[in-house]
Amino acid sequence: MSVRVAIDIGGGFADLAAIDLSTGQMYWSKTYTTPDDLKRCVKEVFKESRLQPSTVEHLLHGQTLVINSILQRTGAKVGLITTSGFRDVLSIQRANRRDIFNLRYHKPKPFVPRSLCYEVSERVSATGEVLTPVDKTQLIHALEDLLAKQVEAIAICYINSYANPANEYETRAIIQEHLSSRKIEKRPHLTISADVCREWREYERTSTTVLNAYVMPVIKRYVHELSQELRAEGIPGTLYMMLSNGGVASFDYAAHRPIETVESGPVAGIVGAVQLASWIGEPNVIALDGGSTTTKASLVHDGKIRYMGDYAIERDDHNPGYPIKVPVVDVVEIGVGGNSLAWIDANADLKVGPRNAGANIGPAAYGRGGTEPTLTDAFIALGIINPEYLLGGALPVQRHLAESAIAKLAERLSISVQQMALGIMRIAMNNAAQLLRLISIQRGFDPRDFCLLTYGGSGPMIAALIARELEIPRVLIPAIPPGNFSAWGLLMSDLKHTTMRTMISRLDRNDVNTIIDKGFRDLEQEILSTFQSENVTESITLARMADVRYYGQEHTIRVNVPEGPLTSVSLEAIQAAFNEEHRKEYGFTLDSAIELVNVVVEGTANVGKPTLQNVTPTSRIGSLTPSSTRKVFWQDSGEVETPIYQRPHLIVGDTITGPAVIEESTTTVVIPPNFKSTVDSFGNLLIELIEGTAQ
Repeated sequence: MSVRVAIDIGGGFADLAAIDLSTGQMYWSKTYTTPDDLKRCVKEVFKESRLQPSTVEHLLHGQTLVINSILQRTGAKVGLITTSGFRDVLSIQRANRRDIFNLRYHKPKPFVPRSLCYEVSERVSATGEVLTPVDKTQLIHALEDLLAKQVEAIAICYINSYANPANEYETRAIIQEHLSSRKIEKRPHLTISADVCREWREYERTSTTVLNAYVMPVIKRYVHELSQELRAEGIPGTLYMMLSNGGVASFDYAAHRPIETVESGPVAGIVGAVQLASWIGEPNVIALDGGSTTTKASLVHDGKIRYMGDYAIERDDHNPGYPIKVPVVDVVEIGVGGNSLAWIDANADLKVGPRNAGANIGPAAYGRGGTEPTLTDAFIALGIINPEYLLGGALPVQRHLAESAIAKLAERLSISVQQMALGIMRIAMNNAAQLLRLISIQRGFDPRDFCLLTYGGSGPMIAALIARELEIPRVLIPAIPPGNFSAWGLLMSDLKHTTMRTMISRLDRNDVNTIIDKGFRDLEQEILSTFQSENVTESITLARMADVRYYGQEHTIRVNVPEGPLTSVSLEAIQAAFNEEHRKEYGFTLDSAIELVNVVVEGTANVGKPTLQNVTPTSRIGSLTPSSTRKVFWQDSGEVETPIYQRPHLIVGDTITGPAVIEESTTTVVIPPNFKSTVDSFGNLLIELIEGTAQ
């Protein structure tokens, strides 16, 4: 028996999905997240699966430690060494403001205070020529000052090092030699920009380097201790970490480039959604992940994952956030989930999130001391969630505690508990619907052309309501347990590395073929070397891409580049692809020269994955009947005795007309009035509005 295991840690629960590589048998388990010690819930969810540690060939892990360390400011004390004259790049940032009418606007506070920013004399030109070598005396002086100030990590980012990192490499060597001669036991962790970002734009590149240094000690410690504990449990297999680009890499790679795992948690579900959509013939899907702390969404068009070109942590309508220049799947999220607290603001308006009950306390109904109502409490009070069947009965909850918590808010607005619970659910649904508008309508896509593929614990409860709001024709609830879907998505992930380099060149230059082709070949060799360091030498595919723009524009669009040596035909293909993408994105093209800004290579090493099999129809004696009924409070109908179905008892072709509730161990599927749900040949639930009924 050889098993491939995936463990995903969310805000409320840790989920496991595993497959026996010889038989195809799947295993699932789920347990509470332990925020104070994430290693503990990794081990506990593995024990819940009852798998033998010695059978694990691969273990894949998705975590939120990096993003949480940044958001909660629990990273390391970092010092910055940069080129003379650029000490204040983190403070100056960018002149553009997202909220230009806010007279109280303040720029984001840098992660490195000015007192820990040091300059050294060195200089590289924009073309990569070393104009001034590193001043070793100044460098050693800066290093000694940072050591005296007890920094835990040092970020090194020189001007124009994206064009030639020779001075950064020399700096690292000088620092390492000096630390060895000093025999310093607790050495600061080093990050040079050339290791994490070879793309231009000084502020963004410096921010990326600093944030990598900021989280490196945290993730290195976590990876080291988790590896030791997993080995002690008897797990011999290779350990992989989910990256933000939709692939996985070795624990060692993630420890040295932790910033590439900044969205490690949410991305796995998107990868799973793409794979499932391809199997069932749905090229256009909106993936919606309703979790415990957040609701996340991503749009998949023509079966392709979309990537963010300007990712930034803590960016919103009023704040520019902290930019990170690493490949990140285009995922947008809001602070609304099952554990989100409902509250009333100073204007007597009802709010849901972003305040959260937290994994340790959870909803009031859990009986762990929580007294404020959450979205989960609202589902329980409405009768949607069966208090005796949460997590298949493994998590008993108390309805009266949920109703008591909601009653405190209801009294303030002089409405009933059920009306307040319905209001909480409606606000959560409206917030999620707005999230889908942002990733579809705002980007030129019509949500009516997509299928809403939803998973997570809370997603299937509000998906049909969102579909009605946005006129999305179909909702798909996967056959894979929705509460374990992100972990299953990890099983769908290949080993993947993406690297890029800024090489600005107009496509009408005479020597552009030679210049760009060399750039691609250098990046391809870099990718192959990275895989070799992870002992991966087979089933590797390389894909070329380029970030292109019209000459004179600021922003770029990424297009695919044909394989093989670049020719005039290849350049024409790049130009045609760019014009087509520009037309899709902005509705027009220009009669202007085209400029290539970045060359990009994505390397993928294929691994064995589970496949989704058609469910063999089984016979049933008699017609489909509900397992029970209970009173559920519906928006337009009030309290109605509603049929309850158990999903494991459904067979292919079963059709259920709403109002109805379908229960399974990791979630509850809501079929509102005027909707119907059908079990497809793979065992997925397809929810659609009944023809002839009003939206």
